[in-house]
Amino acid sequence: MINATKKWLFLKISSFILVPLMLWFLFNLVNFYNKSFDEVLFFFTTQPSKFIFSLFIISAYFYSSISISEVFEDYIKNEKIKNVANKLLFLFAIIIPISTILLLFKLTL
Repeated sequence: MINATKKWLFLKISSFILVPLMLWFLFNLVNFYNKSFDEVLFFFTTQPSKFIFSLFIISAYFYSSISISEVFEDYIKNEKIKNVANKLLFLFAIIIPISTILLLFKLTL
């Protein structure tokens, strides 16, 4: 399969996964408005919420890294700069979700 086709397919699949997770997160975010800190903390310490929020973070960063790499491909002409930018982008797309998920799983009530 062509590399551009793979990126397009991954972009569509990740957006399909991201939409229900985004709706779930937005619904819960609106509900946080009237809740205390302890109630919000309890939400993020329950197991289903941790798992679903982790999936949301992973899919959001995956989607954004593919999207931004396409912008790099279109607008950066220098191959060295483009490669460095893509490698840094993918490095941060791995580090930031992992650190967020680790912090999420370290939360205690």
